[in-house]
Amino acid sequence: MKVRLIFVAGARPNFMKVAPLMAALHPDERFESILIHTGQHYDDSMSGTFFRELQIPNPQHHLNVGSGSHAQQTAEVMRRLEPVLIDEKPGGVVVVGDVNSTLAGALVAAKLEIPVIHAEAGLRSFDRSMPEEVNRIVTDAISDLLLVTEESGRANLLREGKDPDCIAVVGNLMVDSLRRSLPAALQSDVLHRLGILNSRFGLVTLHRPANVDDEKQLREIASALRLISEELPLYWAVHPRTRTHLEHAGINLGAKIHLLAPLGYLDFLHLQMKCSVVLTDSGGIQEESTVLGIPCLTLRDNTERPITVECGTNRIAGTSRDSILRAWQEDRESPKQGTIPPLWDGHAGERCREAIAKFFAAHMRLEEFSQA
Repeated sequence: MKVRLIFVAGARPNFMKVAPLMAALHPDERFESILIHTGQHYDDSMSGTFFRELQIPNPQHHLNVGSGSHAQQTAEVMRRLEPVLIDEKPGGVVVVGDVNSTLAGALVAAKLEIPVIHAEAGLRSFDRSMPEEVNRIVTDAISDLLLVTEESGRANLLREGKDPDCIAVVGNLMVDSLRRSLPAALQSDVLHRLGILNSRFGLVTLHRPANVDDEKQLREIASALRLISEELPLYWAVHPRTRTHLEHAGINLGAKIHLLAPLGYLDFLHLQMKCSVVLTDSGGIQEESTVLGIPCLTLRDNTERPITVECGTNRIAGTSRDSILRAWQEDRESPKQGTIPPLWDGHAGERCREAIAKFFAAHMRLEEFSQA
């Protein structure tokens, strides 16, 4: 019999990880894949374009959860997901990343005694004020198979007492998506459509609550960005929540910071390839810029992806005006010559598939799984 795997995804970062893993499992006759879209990101710019551009099959179930507080959103995903899992009777549930949908999917599956597989396990910022950090810790604690992107993730899980046999270092699924999408991204005409005629420009994203929900903090970052823009024009792909806070605070960004609507995956990837520097608080963009060899200034005081600093192009810039400007100056004076981390080679999906197959072979009668 086939092992039925349910994938739970709901936000932009999830889709980039789900796509290569589902593609790797598709031709394997031992598995059947079912996709559930929780609807955590629900409009076309935040969700629909990613399905089309990453060639993700239409979800068999859409929970239409929408927005809400962390507690409300997590609870609503759990409430709507439970009857679907009971009806589908999967052999395992795959959750990816660290968003509320990740935590909710893991909790519901664990309560139903369904094996939980966590892709991108073990990452730690050691900052529990970040909602994503709580999601990571709890999800890993109740997961049965932990698929790890970098060695620090494995070390974190071992330190937390996880069984080494439950951990597999497989590489980075987001890098699989990036590498497969590069040819299409290069064909994007986004520079022309946006009227970006400068040969040099910087790219900005900002979405974490600690940075955008606190007006004082947002002003501090915006002040640094405005000064940087006097030297290098900046194009800011603005998260809807960030735009609301900018408008409410009446922050003057100056004439050389250009606010953009949320972009599709291929358009944003094209901008990353062409820009001179990325300024971001996104974990995924830290990874993408490292692979692309583009300097990245992370507008945070920590990162759960230390390998992007240790061997990539990433610098931790902090969140104060002075620390950001200091990191900007350091990058100009001594740019980092990064290297690509081990196993970030575009084949993480295949290694995940083999780790999942090994897991189920150990938990089923071997002859039963081999005949699946």
